[in-house]
Amino acid sequence: MGVADQELARVVPIDSASPSVPPSIPPGPTSRSAAIELARRAAAGDVRATRRLLEIVAPRVARTVRAVMGARHSDVEDAAQLSLIGFVQALPSFRGECDPSQFAARIAVRTAGAVRRRSRSRQSAVDAAADVDAIEAPPEEIESARRKEFIRGLLDGLPEEQAEVLVLRIMLGWALKEIAATSGAPLNTVRSRLRLAKEALRRRIADDPKLADALDLSEVEP
Repeated sequence: MGVADQELARVVPIDSASPSVPPSIPPGPTSRSAAIELARRAAAGDVRATRRLLEIVAPRVARTVRAVMGARHSDVEDAAQLSLIGFVQALPSFRGECDPSQFAARIAVRTAGAVRRRSRSRQSAVDAAADVDAIEAPPEEIESARRKEFIRGLLDGLPEEQAEVLVLRIMLGWALKEIAATSGAPLNTVRSRLRLAKEALRRRIADDPKLADALDLSEVEP
C-alpha cells in the first residue's frame, strides 16, 4: 500500500459502528439528489456514506487525473488517491450547487496539476511526447493525444485558477456554466480566467508555428 493509499485509509477508516447508508440510496446508479445527500452525510462523518460516495466519484476522478497528467505518467495512481483524499477533506465546504462528482473532478484537476509540476524533473515533456508517438491508434486519436500533451506542458506556467478553467473547458469539455457552479465563481469571472489563460498560451506558442497549428485555442461558447 502506497503512502497515498495509507492516507486515504486514515481519512476514511473502517468503522462498523458508523451510521449505515439509508435504504433509499441503493448500491447501483445514484441520482444527483441522492449523491448530494450522501455528500451531506459524509461531511457529517458518516463513514459508510463516505465510502459509497467515493465509489461514485472515483471513476471520474481517475479520468480527470489521466486527462491532466497523461495516462502513462508514473504518478497517476498517487494523484488519483490524493485527489480522493482532498475531496473527502473538502466535503464540509460542499454546498450542493453541483453534482459531487463535478466537485471531485475540480479538486482532481488541481491535485493532478500540482503532482505533475512536482514530478517534472522525473518525466520530461520530451518523454511524454515520445509516449504519444508510440501510441497505436487512428490518426485523429493520436493528434488529440498530442494536442492534450502540448497543453499539459504549457499549463505549468499558468496561475492555478486559469489552468483549472482551461483544463475543465478545453480538455474535459465542461460548459462555462458548469465550471462556474462547481467553483462558486461568477460566470463572468470564469470567462475572464479562460480568456487570460488562452491569451497566455497564445503568447507562449507565438514563436512555434507547429505548436500553434496543433492547438485550437479559439473561443467556444457554452
